[in-house]
This record gives sequence, structure tokens and C-alpha cells, in this order.
Amino acid sequence: MAQSTEDQFIGKKAPEFCLPDAEGATTCLDSYRGKWVVLYFYPRDNTPGCTIEAMQFNAALEKFADIGAQVIGVSADSPGSHQKFARKHSLSILLLSDMDHTVLKAYDSWKPKTMFGREFFGTQRDTFLIDPEGTIVAVWRKVSPKGHAEEVKELLLLKKGEA
Repeated sequence: MAQSTEDQFIGKKAPEFCLPDAEGATTCLDSYRGKWVVLYFYPRDNTPGCTIEAMQFNAALEKFADIGAQVIGVSADSPGSHQKFARKHSLSILLLSDMDHTVLKAYDSWKPKTMFGREFFGTQRDTFLIDPEGTIVAVWRKVSPKGHAEEVKELLLLKKGEA
């Protein structure tokens, strides 16, 4: 899906959080103040779309780092699940665990879903671009994984005036 220009979060401070990474160490959003942050929420480790998205962001990690951006993936999976996911696909991307859905809810990415006629809550695939001051400058909702990392990188370069 295309980037939203009217999302409720654009122009607002990104909700702060501290979450465990794949190794169980705590990572806080405010530790990236002064850098751009690409914060993406994804449904589940080791599912087809999530694997495509993670591998594409992972392949572009060096390019994101070169333009001063940190990429962070968040799902409701456990740190152990993230560890297996990263090992299986040789990912060096920072994956954080939000098992109680606090951060997912804060970014309005924990949504009702329907599958096979059954209703449940789950993670909507969303991405937020956060500037060095901690303000959300772009939001993509219901992301299609293929090519999304490139789309985010292009907008980031545009926002930085390097495109």
C-alpha cells in the first residue's frame, strides 16, 4: 500500500517504548534520537510475507546505515522466536518482541482480523518513518512486503534531501 499522507500519527512524536531484542537485551526508541528510524511492524516470524519483508530490509541495512537510519522490526513473537527467525534467514536486522502488544497498540497496528470466518486480533503490517527529533514523518499501512524496503529508502532519501 502507498504511503499515507493523512495518517493520525504524521507530525506527532513517536510513542516511546523499550522492548527486548532477540537476545533478551532491552532496546529503547529514545536511544536512536539523532538518527532516522524505520520502524516496521509485522505479523509473525517465518511466514512468507514477513520473511520477504525482513530479508529485503536486511539486504538494505548497509544502505540505511549509510544514510543515518536504523531499521527496527517489531512483532508479538518471543525473543526466542526472533532468534530462530534471524538464524534461519541470516538476518542481522534488529527485531524486537512486543508480546503484550503495548507498542503495537500505541501505533494502532494491533487490529481485528478475519481468517476462515474466525475473528481475532493480530498485527497489521505497518511502517513508520521517524525523523532524528523523534517525529513521525511518514506512515505506510497494510504494507505489501515485496519492494517495500526500497520504497521506504527512496522516501527517506527524499526527506533528507539526498534524492
